[in-house]
Amino acid sequence: QVQLVESGGGSVQAGGSLRLSCTASGNIFSTYSLAWFRQAPGKEREAVAIIDGDDTTTYAESSVKGRFTISKDNAKNIVTLEMNSLKPNDTAMYYCAAARDRRYIRYQETTWRHFFDYWGQGTQVTVSS
Repeated sequence: QVQLVESGGGSVQAGGSLRLSCTASGNIFSTYSLAWFRQAPGKEREAVAIIDGDDTTTYAESSVKGRFTISKDNAKNIVTLEMNSLKPNDTAMYYCAAARDRRYIRYQETTWRHFFDYWGQGTQVTVSS
């Protein structure tokens, strides 16, 4: 059983930065796809960024490209999301997720959440204007 635990959320003013971290149990970082999703109140959970076992990165949300960076440290079992130039519409609960394979890549990004097998509890990010 894979367990994911997020940390690093908080409140920040627009234009500020936050770093989210996710630690995982089990030796999954070199083979699983790891992702950050987010869910704002009243909205569906959406993919933000994914990093695969071979370190290929995909930024699902075009609005975060150039502002967010996903990375991982296989030795420490940590996946990180660096968030810069934050905007009020980045406010959401952010979730770490893991997928056993890359099936998601064949489908529309609005469906990617269905292909991830393990989820963390989430960490809240609030950006004020």
